[in-house]
Amino acid sequence: MINKRLLIKNLLAHNDESSFYDKKRKIDLGSKEGKAKFLKHICALSNSNPANNSFIVIGVEDATNEILGVDFFDDSKIQNLINAYLSNAPIITYENVAFPSLPNNKVVGLVTIRPNGQITSLRKNIWKYWGGSIFMRDGSISMPKDFDIEIKDINSSIVKAIENKAKNNIEHTLHGVIDFINNRHKNLQSHYKVFKELFVVCWAGTTKINKGKTYYSRVDIELINEQVRLFYSALDEVSIVVNEDEFIITEYVLLGINNQDKYYPLEEVCIRFEENGLYHLDTKLLFEPPRYNKKTLHHVFNTNNALIAKLKKGISLTTREVKDLANVPATYLIAYLNDFEEAKPKLLESKPYLKPFPSIYESYKESVRILRKIKYNS
Repeated sequence: MINKRLLIKNLLAHNDESSFYDKKRKIDLGSKEGKAKFLKHICALSNSNPANNSFIVIGVEDATNEILGVDFFDDSKIQNLINAYLSNAPIITYENVAFPSLPNNKVVGLVTIRPNGQITSLRKNIWKYWGGSIFMRDGSISMPKDFDIEIKDINSSIVKAIENKAKNNIEHTLHGVIDFINNRHKNLQSHYKVFKELFVVCWAGTTKINKGKTYYSRVDIELINEQVRLFYSALDEVSIVVNEDEFIITEYVLLGINNQDKYYPLEEVCIRFEENGLYHLDTKLLFEPPRYNKKTLHHVFNTNNALIAKLKKGISLTTREVKDLANVPATYLIAYLNDFEEAKPKLLESKPYLKPFPSIYESYKESVRILRKIKYNS
């Protein structure tokens, strides 16, 4: 079992960007350009490594290797994007890796591209790249190549050595559990569970009991063996069910208008641990959006537009308007889910104007995350 934090450290310490490894300050999967560049790198790394894993490390300063971190990215459906745009698509995973030096809300993203032994190409046009394009790694650069390329295995021994150096052990696991409980979450109620005498899952959060059922907010869940965060949120409420084989997370979101908020189940994630040292993660979308009167939504939608328009013009908001602004991300989301198609672009356009308000910007990111989940599960 590979400790992903050690793997990232080994990649950063011993290797410049190469034909099996790339690093990014961040990736942008919200724009055509960002998706296209990400797909180009996946395509190039897959073609350049037919017999070994290749990697993209996200949240690292390119010039200095300083670990700055990125927001937790919890969408396992990123494979859908790869399958939609790439022919002979590789299998990829995106993992959120915790680092002690980072704030609790930041991680390092690790993309692992698994070999398929075939030539991967763009299935269709995206941004300025033509459908049918093939990319390869030329040193640290992803370059377009001709169709008659020959796939060569040149990195297997190097990558195998790096992965072997990142193997987990009892010491790393114990330190991980102690750090999680005593340092990172010393002010929260923390728990751990050992599955199949091999896997250790720790979780922490603020607990409350409603009708005999325990719910958690400010939740952090980590698979200690791999130093991979399975779930993190400063906002959501979740329920957790644990048995001998499974760790089941049901996530809820708080939505409503006119202070009539209610929790709605969003998604269930089931991590099933096997006797053979493997685990499987299955996700099921549960979300049924709340429905509201169209007249009420028109009023809320127009109020949101007026608030954002004032911010665009640099006009200061009153105390009352700042209070109303806090509801803008969630109510744009509700409007979109109630067939106001123009509400989604309005929400995305509001991003730079909500950034100066940290708590409201967190709500914005939460609303966008829900939209992404719905899109990938459609």
